[in-house]
Amino acid sequence: MSRLTDNDTHIGKVITYGPSSWNATRLVYSSGSGDDDGPKYNHLTVYAFGWVVRIKMPTLIQPWRRRVKADYWDAATIERMGRDWYFDEHAREYGFSLNDGFLQVFHGAQTDNSTTTKLWCAHLPWTQWRHVRRSYFDGKGNHFFTEWQRPRGFEFKDSWHATRAAELSCPSSSFDFDDYDGQRITATCKVEEREWHFGEGWFSWLSLFRKPKIKRSLSIDFSAEMGPEKGSWKGGSLGHGIEMQVDETPEAAFRRYCEQDHRSKHRSFRITFVGPAQAQPSTPT
Repeated sequence: MSRLTDNDTHIGKVITYGPSSWNATRLVYSSGSGDDDGPKYNHLTVYAFGWVVRIKMPTLIQPWRRRVKADYWDAATIERMGRDWYFDEHAREYGFSLNDGFLQVFHGAQTDNSTTTKLWCAHLPWTQWRHVRRSYFDGKGNHFFTEWQRPRGFEFKDSWHATRAAELSCPSSSFDFDDYDGQRITATCKVEEREWHFGEGWFSWLSLFRKPKIKRSLSIDFSAEMGPEKGSWKGGSLGHGIEMQVDETPEAAFRRYCEQDHRSKHRSFRITFVGPAQAQPSTPT
């Protein structure tokens, strides 16, 4: 069987266990499949309390499989194999998995195909946060516009256009910085705040007993590509978004952004904060 964790511990040939970075509660009985290394075994896998254990079980169920005609095989392959078909094989699984309020119930073949997979899943409404608003603030921290999340069936056709117009007209803050190679670039920053209340649907009343979750972020758009990959096929970055700290101004947040290490595909790099953006002189005609 394949490895279970990066630090597997074995008890004989029956039990494998180790610490898990996936914080889920999961109990699944599986047939195993042809994708596993070596012989196929039924096994019971349990995730709980930051640990995972897999127990080899008697063969009670067989993998799901279907015969597929190999239209792409050439004549030599068909002659060598003695057939022009192969089995598409996947594990059958029975059990459940619960992670961060998302429940999955497995009741048969897991084929990675929505037409044949036997799986039921749902977000448990008494564990979820519902989004209620998105607000924009100007560079001085003054409220500019709020878009409220409307209940289903109460959407207005012009809501997206009104929100987009408000977003574009919201006053922003602009700052100059020097890229890793000394190129002067301007960053246009806008302050956005989102709010969530606890509980969804019939369980919305749970928000009476928990504080709202509010996050303020800084949306950053660059006037040119930045980073070591600019000008390449991959391209440099044209924008970022960072979470703002309590009572932090756009300038303080962008300074903090400039002072941290940034990563490209192959290495890290630094940028240098210059100051509020300087107006560009007009070109004589």
